[in-house]
Amino acid sequence: MKSSFELALERSGGALKEVSEDKKKQIGEIDNLCKSKLAGLEITYQNKFAKARNNQEEFNQLESDLAVERASIISKAEKDKEAIRNRKNA
Repeated sequence: MKSSFELALERSGGALKEVSEDKKKQIGEIDNLCKSKLAGLEITYQNKFAKARNNQEEFNQLESDLAVERASIISKAEKDKEAIRNRKNA
């Protein structure tokens, strides 16, 4: 199974080869943080879903809220990774 970095490398035609090892490490840390935030979010919403199991309207709203929060976390991680990629080497 390929890492997200390897998949991005393929999509970019190899342009990411210029990313320094330090930047790769920072991007990996962002990925790990994003994954942990998403896992925590899933756990939180599992509890909320369990409480709302008899209320379809509330359940649907929770699904919508979860999708928005997931997208927000992923979007922020992608912005942070892109900022690292674009930063000049010091």
